[in-house]
This record gives sequence, C-alpha cells and structure tokens, in this order.
Amino acid sequence: MASRTLSKDIITLKGSAAIVSEFFGYAANSILYNRGVYPEESFSKVKKYGLSMLLTQDEGVKSFITSLTSQLSEWLEAGKLQRIVLVIMSKATSEVLERWNFNIETDSEVVAKGVSREKSDKEIMREIQAIMRQIASCITYLPCLDEPCVFDVLAYTDKDVAVPFTWIESDAKLIQNPQMVKLHSFDTKIHKVGTLVSYKNDEWDEQ
Repeated sequence: MASRTLSKDIITLKGSAAIVSEFFGYAANSILYNRGVYPEESFSKVKKYGLSMLLTQDEGVKSFITSLTSQLSEWLEAGKLQRIVLVIMSKATSEVLERWNFNIETDSEVVAKGVSREKSDKEIMREIQAIMRQIASCITYLPCLDEPCVFDVLAYTDKDVAVPFTWIESDAKLIQNPQMVKLHSFDTKIHKVGTLVSYKNDEWDEQ
C-alpha cells in the first residue's frame, strides 16, 4: 500500500526575497503601463500570477528594473530593506505627482536563525493577484496624468547597509497634503508587504 503525506510549501529567506523582488518588478511594470508613463506599444503581454501582465520592452527601463530587483533581493535576504517607493514626477518640473509605497516587515527570527516558514504558494499568489488587480484598476480613482512623466525608485534601508555606487542619497520626494489609497498586502510569512499610493490632491490647490 502506498503511503502519502500532504506536501507543504516551505518558504525560506532566499525564496521569500525572490518572491518579493519579483513582485516589485511586475508591480513597477504595471504601474508604468497603467499610469501611461511609457507608451502602450512599448509593453508586451505575459502570463503571471494567473493574470495577463504587461512588461516593458524598452531596453533602458528593462535593465533598470532588472538591476533594481536583484539589489532588492540582496537587501531583503539580509533583512535590511524597510520600504520601496516608486515615484512618478512631472518631466518638465520634477514635481512629484504620485508615490507608490511598498512597506516591508521582515521576520527577524528567520534572518537571525535561518529558520524557514510554511505558507502555500497558491495563497501567496492569490494575495499578490489582488494587489495587481488593484494596480490595474487605479485609473478609476487616480487623477489623469496629462503631462509627460518620469519615474524614480527610492529604497529605505537600514543605516549600516552597503549601498552600491549606482545608488545616491535622495530626499523623500514627498507630496504636500496628499490623498492616499491603501491597497491590499501580501505575506510570505517571512516578508509582509503593505501597499499604499499617495497622490497630489488638486482640490487642495484650488482652495
């Protein structure tokens, strides 16, 4: 008689860092597409998280996101990354129009002792899927960006972290009196990622 055991999905620190950094790469692409930062025709469709996702074909943006996610993965594995912020700014004035904020909580016991955690891959994918759906529907609640824009990424790390020379110190690129929308979060049981978008409140300017 064959004996069978129920398989569980074991999540390691390295595996969790890979899930979170990959998520950020896809989320960044989705934001850049849905907010019209780059032309629609410069993206192509791929299947990911059980959804149709869009990835940039612009070589410069592609290599920027690839090197970004590999650096984030390194910091996540070291438990040194607290937050990632994708900032959308006016190309003409550099005024900050939107901040996509990804807050990261890390299980310090996993980093210190190298233990693993258990959570089903399907459950993690469902949680990520919910965030991606919200990003895709952001045009329903965010103001129209009717001018050419550029983007930047800020990483908030522990002070003692080694920073590559390609990264420079930056101000927080905050928006004065912003509107905010909290999105879903996902949790690998090692890294918990909370998502929030803040944007320029035009009504405030008119007062």
